[in-house]
Amino acid sequence: MGLYYDLPVFKDTYQLTLKLFELTRDFPREYKFTLGQDMKRDCISLVRSIYRANKCKDKQAYLESFLDDFEVLKLEVRLCADLHIMSLRRQAELAVRMDSIGKQITGWRNASRV
Repeated sequence: MGLYYDLPVFKDTYQLTLKLFELTRDFPREYKFTLGQDMKRDCISLVRSIYRANKCKDKQAYLESFLDDFEVLKLEVRLCADLHIMSLRRQAELAVRMDSIGKQITGWRNASRV
C-alpha cells in the first residue's frame, strides 16, 4: 500500500480542491457562504475518502462514497456556470480535471472488486 499523497488521483483531487478554493474566493456574497462553502466542504470530503480508501482493505465503501460526493460536486460546478458565477472557460478547465479524476476512481474501484 502506497502513501495516499503519492497517488495520482489524490494529487489531482488536491489540485481540484485548491482551484475551487481559489474560485470560490471571488464568488458574490450571495453565493460565497452557501454554494461556495458547500463546494469547499465537498472537496475536503473527496480528499478524505481517498485517504480512507487507501488505508483500509475494503475500499469499496469509500470509493462509492467518493463517487457519490463527486457527482454532487459536478452538479455544483455546473450550477455555478448556469448562474454565471463561473465562466464557461473555468467550468471547462474543471471538467477536464474532474473527468480525469472520475476515470481514476472508477478504475480503482473496479480493480479493488477483484
